[in-house]
Amino acid sequence: MRHHVTRATLLLLVAVGVFQLGLTLHVRNTLIACAAEGARAGARADATEGEAAARTTALITDGISPAYAVQVTARRVTADLGVRVVEVTVTAPTPIIGLLGPSGTMTVTGRAFDERQVATP
Repeated sequence: MRHHVTRATLLLLVAVGVFQLGLTLHVRNTLIACAAEGARAGARADATEGEAAARTTALITDGISPAYAVQVTARRVTADLGVRVVEVTVTAPTPIIGLLGPSGTMTVTGRAFDERQVATP
């Protein structure tokens, strides 16, 4: 009987660990998708970095939780080969116990081609 309890406990711990890993990956992938979509919104020729951050924040709030949309920044940067991009960075908690509980942080970035490219001679 004692071995059955130990096996059941071990199986439960493994199942919870797999669930937690899946949840963490889901949150990370959702944050990346929201950052990329926000960057696309901010990359339009008539858009600002503030619109990129606002779009990202709205998507994260609707998709996960407002607690994950606290640190969202957007800026225009020059990437490889002089290409201008809009970069949205999100720093959010890493879920440790479900979506609650103590956590570390993770930082994800989304980029989009800036429609306001400056022509170089």
